[in-house]
Amino acid sequence: MTGGPTLPLCVILGGGGHARILIDALRGSGAATPYAVLDRDRTRWGGDLLGVPITGGDDLLAGLPEKGVSRFVVGVGGAGDNSARRRLFDLGRSHGLVPLTVRHPSAICSTWAEIGPGCALCPAAVVNAGAVVGANVIVNTGAIVEHDCVIGDHVHVATGARLAGAVRVGEGAHIGAGATVRQQIVIGEGAVVGAGAVVVDDVPAWTVVVGVPARALRSARAAERPVR
Repeated sequence: MTGGPTLPLCVILGGGGHARILIDALRGSGAATPYAVLDRDRTRWGGDLLGVPITGGDDLLAGLPEKGVSRFVVGVGGAGDNSARRRLFDLGRSHGLVPLTVRHPSAICSTWAEIGPGCALCPAAVVNAGAVVGANVIVNTGAIVEHDCVIGDHVHVATGARLAGAVRVGEGAHIGAGATVRQQIVIGEGAVVGAGAVVVDDVPAWTVVVGVPARALRSARAAERPVR
């Protein structure tokens, strides 16, 4: 007898808390075998994350294809600044690796939704019919992306956030934990919706909004900070 199909090997770029969710989802879904975690923090090298070895930094990427690694996921989340996720996504692709979309077994995704490469659909996330989700997007734990929403690349829809029908979210935007966005609202590129905010009007690009109802606070560019 022969064994089942061999799963592709996958490297996790960045060893933050989000990486733990991805490793758990990879094992639960059987989409790939986690091969290694790469992280900039030298003090973590030689350790592990949920049993997956942290082997070194990004410089090891070049040697991974010859070891049979063909896939990657971005293990960095984001709290208002998704530039680190974008950088790692582009870095993985530049080394010839394929971005893997990870779907936790408890996530619900309509067969009529379109999901881009390198996305993470976390536990109990919901993506409904007609939604279009771009590349390298996180739909975090318990978040809801309703019907006909259009989500740009590198967006983070954080834990418990809710996007009503036909919301449009621009590239690199961040929808904070527990936020609610009314139907047909447009969230501009790079905008940040604060945790718990209720958005009832369009949000311009590169603007931070907070509160109930949400109001502009400042430029999102001033709020950017490294997350890795």
